[in-house]
Amino acid sequence: MTSSSDRTAHLAVYDTFADWETGHTTAHLAQNGYTVRTVGLTRKPVTTMGGLRIQPDLALDELRPQESALLILTGASGWDTGDGLAPFARAARGFLDAGVPVAAICGATAGLAREGLLDDRAHTSAISFYLAATGYAGGARYVDADAVTDGGAAGGGGLVTAGPTEPVAFAREVFGLLGVYDAKKLDAWYRLFHDSDASAYEVLQGE
Repeated sequence: MTSSSDRTAHLAVYDTFADWETGHTTAHLAQNGYTVRTVGLTRKPVTTMGGLRIQPDLALDELRPQESALLILTGASGWDTGDGLAPFARAARGFLDAGVPVAAICGATAGLAREGLLDDRAHTSAISFYLAATGYAGGARYVDADAVTDGGAAGGGGLVTAGPTEPVAFAREVFGLLGVYDAKKLDAWYRLFHDSDASAYEVLQGE
């Protein structure tokens, strides 16, 4: 039996949250039976980089890894201007320790680097020297790729990272990690949304 935690993805939200970085991920998770819930430092509304106001569904201290299938962290100016978002990186540690996947894009990768979560995991980001500036010890595990998945199997564990210009590749890695699409449809999904390959649409619509 599938529990609600197996089909709930948590999206971290905070002021200057980068709207465009997770749109593909959350939209297609929702279209494939997942519930997406937003989590803030508190339940106080936040304003995204695009000026949208979001009311978090729950506060960070209410978040439990065992009640989630995935934690998603996006970029925001706060990752590079102080420690205000560090609690989300600590939450990511709790998820990974519990065997629950985490997906981080853009500045959130720097937050994970500062938390020590990239020292022993394959990862990527905007560019290698962006993470090097955090002083982390994982430079040897940096991969120059659009998005990277380290470890885990469908439905449990693993870490996805990506740079700020790769929201489609980021989504692809999340879907692959969670088993949202089989390999053939995952390839078609990426070709459709990244390459505008119209022939991929028929594959996605097939049974």
